[in-house]
Amino acid sequence: MSTEPPILEIENLSISFFTRLREIPAVMDFSCAVRAGEAMGLVGESGCGKSTVALGVMRDLGVNGRITSGSVKFKGRDMASMSDAELRAIRGREIAMIYQEPMASLNPAMKVGRQLMEVPLIHENIAKKEARARALEVLTDVKLPDPERIMDAYPHQLSGGQQQRIVIAMALMSKPSLLILDEPTTALDVTVEAAVVELVKDLGRKYGTSMLFISHNLGLVLETCDRLCVMYSGEAVETGNIADVFDKMRNPYTQALFRSIPLPGADKNLKPLVAIPGNFPLPHERPPGCNFGPRCDYFQDGLCDAQSIPMFDVEGQSRHETRCLRHDEIDWSRQEIRAIETEKTEIGDPILRMEDLKKYYEVNASSLFKGGDKRVVKANESLSFEARESETLAIVGESGCGKSTFAKVLMGLETATDGTITLDNQSIGDTPIQDRDTDTVADVQMVFQNPFDTLNPSMTVGRQIMRALEIFKIGGTEAARREKMLDLLDLVKLPREFADRMPRQLSGGQKQRVGIARAFAGGARIVVADEPVSALDVSVQAAVADLLMEIQRTQKTTLLFISHDLSIVRYLSDRVMVMYLGHVVEIGDTNDVFAPPYHPYTEALLSAVPIADTRVEKKHIVLEGDVPSAMNPPSGCPFQTRCRWKSEVPGDLCEREVPPMVRFGAEGQHQIKCHLTREKLEGMEPVITMAAE
Repeated sequence: MSTEPPILEIENLSISFFTRLREIPAVMDFSCAVRAGEAMGLVGESGCGKSTVALGVMRDLGVNGRITSGSVKFKGRDMASMSDAELRAIRGREIAMIYQEPMASLNPAMKVGRQLMEVPLIHENIAKKEARARALEVLTDVKLPDPERIMDAYPHQLSGGQQQRIVIAMALMSKPSLLILDEPTTALDVTVEAAVVELVKDLGRKYGTSMLFISHNLGLVLETCDRLCVMYSGEAVETGNIADVFDKMRNPYTQALFRSIPLPGADKNLKPLVAIPGNFPLPHERPPGCNFGPRCDYFQDGLCDAQSIPMFDVEGQSRHETRCLRHDEIDWSRQEIRAIETEKTEIGDPILRMEDLKKYYEVNASSLFKGGDKRVVKANESLSFEARESETLAIVGESGCGKSTFAKVLMGLETATDGTITLDNQSIGDTPIQDRDTDTVADVQMVFQNPFDTLNPSMTVGRQIMRALEIFKIGGTEAARREKMLDLLDLVKLPREFADRMPRQLSGGQKQRVGIARAFAGGARIVVADEPVSALDVSVQAAVADLLMEIQRTQKTTLLFISHDLSIVRYLSDRVMVMYLGHVVEIGDTNDVFAPPYHPYTEALLSAVPIADTRVEKKHIVLEGDVPSAMNPPSGCPFQTRCRWKSEVPGDLCEREVPPMVRFGAEGQHQIKCHLTREKLEGMEPVITMAAE
């Protein structure tokens, strides 16, 4: 083991924020060390203090934040002893930080090249020519096409993935010793996320940079980091090598986190996820003793709440520690999700059909589009599928593939350009929502991605649900509607007293439950769930996902589940529809889509999914380039510009013709839109496999 001091050493760090009412302790007694060339992952639920630790290291806590005890040492030197000038010299040069939202780090009014060149010009006082050469070199390192063009572009002219690569390039301009990444891929598509993670790992190796990687995605941490620190309510509760924490976890909170994420083997009917009971404590209302005590399966009265809990070394494992008094007496073999009998939903007859649906948008000529005639955005192209009663049909694909557009057409917020949408033999595709009858509006409802934006902040929870009941003409009197509203709160497992609360008094998961209650107010038969759990913590995701499944079983609802998270898709869905650039490129039963034969795009999507299981082995496929513009789609196969199998198709067929749907399986229910021969498709190797025990 190296005798050199760690690059970053945090010891017993406590950070508080001071308001007019009280001191709010955000981080308490936190310790971790990052060695040279090491990547340390920091995981935990929202509000646990991950970002506060990062801001504490950067000494960027704002006017009301203060380190109350402990120390942060960088290369052996206590940062508290540094002057403001010394800290300014270190920030950006020795320690760089990449934030969750790339536009928070980029100046929208300044060209990319100038922003990149500023870093060495300020920190190293070098000539402009040398700074420009270095910027071009780093843009090449982060695999951006045509660095000269990128240098001359403004941030808004780049995609989200390109913007994040610019921020990474900016952070690497002065070859820092420590890189802090705060949820750097949360806003990105799974394929772009895979490319960015691969990039960060490669650059870490090239420059010898140490990393503190903050994330709530355990799969991403497994693929990126050497060591892991799990946080809960301001404290580190377990830390160790990745393999030790994943396979030999010794903290009840770590175990509860893993039980609530959809790993291979989890099944919504036989092995459902186990949500963490209770709620995360507010910083000024933490329980005595163990912070996790009120939510812990192993809590022991009089022991776990009698004293503050220190970190203990785990016997036989190097640098593996846990904050649990009972870690050596708990039977940790119970960590596997146990079989739970749940009644399987019987899938009924088709109630929704789409046939050759097209949705085009006309864009007026302007200087932005170089004048000329009107341009056409082809958002949806020849969509055909059906959805059955009580079925969960997942729709997956990258941003810009047309998932949300088709949802808007189904809801009546847009009308179809061509093709038909039939609900119970009634055509609704060309009927806008204002012209639909009340029953049709009630039948097709939506649960949105962000629960914070979908509730009226000035109206109580109960009144918002009752407003929906009034619109759907349910309940003849105010008293009848109130009783129905209380029943709906029961349905989504919220206490009835929440009816009189305002949205600001609810957590994200509770707000999403209110959104679900409102969607079911009119007895919805089809619910379009547009990324309904992506904005929620993993522990809350499990509860909301299983709530949707439970409601589906009792109400016989058809669920159209739009998502880019293929792990939750595999767990929840009965069938999967894969979309790319407005086309359906693959559709079939979930087990068929997750096993070969694959459409080449599905193959790349599966390879990009981070899975938090050390037993999983994945084929490594990184998609090059971005999704083409729907205003100027490629000729022939929509995926041909990024397809790694294109050379297997003779001639220029992929560039000339849109492929036909090829049917597989006994009943032909598994369909793939590809020019590859049936033999080539059937000969594909599995992307995801489980290593032999």
